[in-house]
Amino acid sequence: MNLVSWLQRLMTNFGAGWVMWLLIVLSVLSVAVMLERAWFYWSLRDDLAKLAHDLRDRLRANDVDGARKRMESSPSAEAAVVTAGLLEADRGSKAAEQAMQGAQALQRIKLERRLAFLGTLGNNAPFIGLFGTVIGVVQAFEALSRQNQTAQTTGAMAPQEVMFAIAEALVATAVGLAVAIPAVVMYNVFQRQAKAILANTDALTRVLLSHLAAVESGNAPAVSGAGSRKGDPEEEE
Repeated sequence: MNLVSWLQRLMTNFGAGWVMWLLIVLSVLSVAVMLERAWFYWSLRDDLAKLAHDLRDRLRANDVDGARKRMESSPSAEAAVVTAGLLEADRGSKAAEQAMQGAQALQRIKLERRLAFLGTLGNNAPFIGLFGTVIGVVQAFEALSRQNQTAQTTGAMAPQEVMFAIAEALVATAVGLAVAIPAVVMYNVFQRQAKAILANTDALTRVLLSHLAAVESGNAPAVSGAGSRKGDPEEEE
């Protein structure tokens, strides 16, 4: 059995319609991911300049508990990372830094969740559409071959079937591009937003680390009550 002929019959029998249905399903999933990610990033919005100012003021007043409460009241990912450091502030700058690095890694995972789907779809949707185009072209040549045989016997040639196959091929390419372009655009937008949040996180954590460094060098009051835990022994005079 000729493999090429078998594949040709398989393509012409199924057509390119299933490819376009696949692209439509992928586009619906893509829109769902875009809306979910847009809502997620919107929920993290906060006035970071004011947040940094409040953090700096409370740390200068050695009000670590107040700084922690201020960070916990913020919905931002930056505040969540600094909160992890404030909980370990009484153990020193190294412990706080390690805690914030771990919290930042977790926030990075949350920020980049489902973005790989958008990136993969944006890169591969045109190829899926191109596959549908190839199937349509194969159908067009198959129809052209049949019509040539008909024309030899009847002296007439109807181009409708050939035109329909070519149109289907072009539609598949268009649908692939229509799915890929928004996915690529939103992938880049969300990636830029994630990088901006992580950069702001680095800036905010430096505020806490600089305060802890000053404490350890004796240029600021010692941290007290930063991460006091139940059961920790405390000395009372």
